[in-house]
Amino acid sequence: MAQPIGLGIDIGGSGIKGAPVDLTTGEFTAERLKFSTPEHHTPEQMAEVVGQIAAHFPEAADGPLGVTFPGIVQNGVIRTAANLDDAWIDTDARALFTEATGRPVRVLNDADAAAVAETRFGAAKDVPGVVLLTTLGTGIGTALVVDGRLVPNTEFGHLEVDGHDAETRASSAARKRDGLTYEEWAHQRLNRYYRVVEDLLWPDLIVVGGGVSRKADRFLPLLDIRTPAVPAALLNTAGIVGAALAAADEHDAS
Repeated sequence: MAQPIGLGIDIGGSGIKGAPVDLTTGEFTAERLKFSTPEHHTPEQMAEVVGQIAAHFPEAADGPLGVTFPGIVQNGVIRTAANLDDAWIDTDARALFTEATGRPVRVLNDADAAAVAETRFGAAKDVPGVVLLTTLGTGIGTALVVDGRLVPNTEFGHLEVDGHDAETRASSAARKRDGLTYEEWAHQRLNRYYRVVEDLLWPDLIVVGGGVSRKADRFLPLLDIRTPAVPAALLNTAGIVGAALAAADEHDAS
């Protein structure tokens, strides 16, 4: 019997990428397809790209389709779009992408999707208690999982830390902007951020994702925090995998 295949599409500020996913293993069944995010980031332009990616994988045409978005998503409606066009705010992305692809779509926050994947197949698998996933990139995305269940739409990257929005000081983009070495970033920025977060949430595990997680050995061992911190296992595939899994879960629950 053929394994169930879903399709995940991951929207980011610089790229939109998708791939078919084996829902039983979390592995891609074909090479991912990636497009640069349209210059003006408008809903119509980006929906067209989502439609192109969906059409590129006919083998997943009958499976669940999930799409991630870098902002708050409530019942398929976008509520925040910090790094994209303001026209996204209050856009019904579920309806928009359903029209663009001709099939039902599950839309969820990108960090939440990564957490779904890491909980099912990655670093948070079978971890009891409270797991915090952080994605360190242009900003800081966060997702909270309690005993394997996602608490959606957390925004702990926007906590005020020492008078600043946390992600403006502790993100990977901030490290590059301020010319910090990995050691300086860990000691001066990440330690402070994670100490504040762990005092609020008391997590049992912190999973660090985002593109910089590929270089986790350069900064994670330098963290001086009480919570164990590990790199995301699925790295940059987590958003795509989690989107497909979340769509399958919604389909199964309906």
